[in-house]
Amino acid sequence: MSAWRILVVDDEAGMLRSVERVLGQEYNVASTRSSREAVVLAGTFKPDLAILDIQMPEMDGFQLMEELQALDPELDVIFMTGSVHEIDAKLIKAIRKDAFYFLQKPFDRGVLLSLVERCLELKRLDGINRDHQRRIEKELDDARAFQQSLLPPGSGKVGGISVFAHYIPCSELAGDFYDYAAFSPDGAAILVADVSGHGASAAMLTGTVKSAFHSASADLYEPACVVERVASGIRAFGYHHFITLICARVRNGWLDFVNAGHPPGILSGGGTGVELLESTGPIVSPAIESSWEQRTIPVKRGSDRIVLFTDAIVEAEADSGQYGLDRLLEEVGKGPMDGKALSEHILESVRRFTIGRPINDDLTLVIGDL
Repeated sequence: MSAWRILVVDDEAGMLRSVERVLGQEYNVASTRSSREAVVLAGTFKPDLAILDIQMPEMDGFQLMEELQALDPELDVIFMTGSVHEIDAKLIKAIRKDAFYFLQKPFDRGVLLSLVERCLELKRLDGINRDHQRRIEKELDDARAFQQSLLPPGSGKVGGISVFAHYIPCSELAGDFYDYAAFSPDGAAILVADVSGHGASAAMLTGTVKSAFHSASADLYEPACVVERVASGIRAFGYHHFITLICARVRNGWLDFVNAGHPPGILSGGGTGVELLESTGPIVSPAIESSWEQRTIPVKRGSDRIVLFTDAIVEAEADSGQYGLDRLLEEVGKGPMDGKALSEHILESVRRFTIGRPINDDLTLVIGDL
């Protein structure tokens, strides 16, 4: 006998016996002539399917369906009726109530068996799909938690630099990444990267970037070495993968940086205005054999700051077009505020510009007060 449980409710004793004879050899069947008793019985029997007469004295089949599905929202229902009057109206109501099917009495044995078999098979497949969906969601949750664990705190002080970061993924597994680390009491490096795509492959690439960044501690986080290590780390991936990144290192009164096809970083403050940390080489990809120029510029500790970001900020869209680099530079150049306040100010500016439109890309913003 199948483990499926079927509840049959009909105020006609003969009809109950007929349904029990048809289904009883293959399924676990419980039956009752009382709608009220059916609700109590369902609490202990826990049916997978209910076959309900529509016209019953205590409550009709539609009301009973609501009561039963209040106990189990996943319960499937097949309605039966012996009335030939207003058959079309009852059929339409049954469909609107999300019943699995509508069966007119007297029923054909083969039709009833086929309906029950089909209903329970669909229920079985739905259960498999739900279990699969739950597994996927759990795996995504685990992967998301792992990816989040790769990121450092959203704020911190390393090598004399105060860092403030915002990381806003647009999907479960994002393609943005940032990190920072100190290599001396007054020296630190900051990295912002954007890997191609989203999902599991993007998560693996961000893990590769983190590993390459931290392995560069042996080179005191020299930006050119960081990029070379990233390029070496992704060679095992397919040619369709790529990464843009910018790595900046502050040491004494100098800033070294490499920009591998990434949006330009911004250096501001200290009375020197604004300087863009523009691209010094192509994107990082297994399909490209290249090298990246490392540039060095002076900075003023205690007054300068660097602003690194991914393209979701400058490419945020409104009816008037994109947010753009010029608008970002304008916000960076506004009145005195610390990096935390400036980062929140920039994000609010982007939100106001998009007027509630979703940003369809991962967004990362990192500000370092030197």
